[in-house]
Amino acid sequence: MTVRHRERHRTDRIGWLRAAVLGANDGILSTASLVLGVAAAHGTHASVMVAGIAGLVAGAMSMAAGEYVSVRSQADSEEAALDMERAELAADDKAEHKELAAIYVQRGLDAALAKQVAEQLMAHDALGAHARDELGISETLGARPIQAAFTSAASFAVGAAMPLLAVAMAAESSMIPVVSGISLVFLALLGGLAARVGGADMTKGALRVTFWGALAMGLTAGVGALFGTA
Repeated sequence: MTVRHRERHRTDRIGWLRAAVLGANDGILSTASLVLGVAAAHGTHASVMVAGIAGLVAGAMSMAAGEYVSVRSQADSEEAALDMERAELAADDKAEHKELAAIYVQRGLDAALAKQVAEQLMAHDALGAHARDELGISETLGARPIQAAFTSAASFAVGAAMPLLAVAMAAESSMIPVVSGISLVFLALLGGLAARVGGADMTKGALRVTFWGALAMGLTAGVGALFGTA
């Protein structure tokens, strides 16, 4: 008996992983930077919390809108390319056979085998074969704007909730070090987790995110302290 095995690769996670990681990272970093800036400007505990909540809502909506517009544009481009390819298949099927066979020749097949492969794939799914091998469009990597928008908004909100929880727990006098420390820890964990899921080095991923996070928070707190003093 033959056991059918379906290999699992990381490419099927690229779309949602990208949106989730960017959303959570931006949620932690932008909200932490915002509340640190307000705190450094001698804002009260209540004003820091209000600023953080406003940043969470605004950031989540901004991420959703931006991701939707970006991915929707990609989806529109893919749909236009598929419509053009569909029309070309209807107008000149033989030329499309030759075009697909030429692609396989360029990839290393001899002409006879390339012609046979093109004929069999087009007999099964002509548009799918051209979409995948000529246009580089596949079901796995295709644009999904609604999914990307919701993923970005949700992950941003989850990320933004981390520094807000730190603000809620910290005393006003210790707010800056507590928020900074907790936020950097979560950024490091996020960077390491994203690297692991994507198959990259966890330590490098964590250090990269932590470095840029610390720089952003430090600059924002510096601006807040400058204007607060002024």
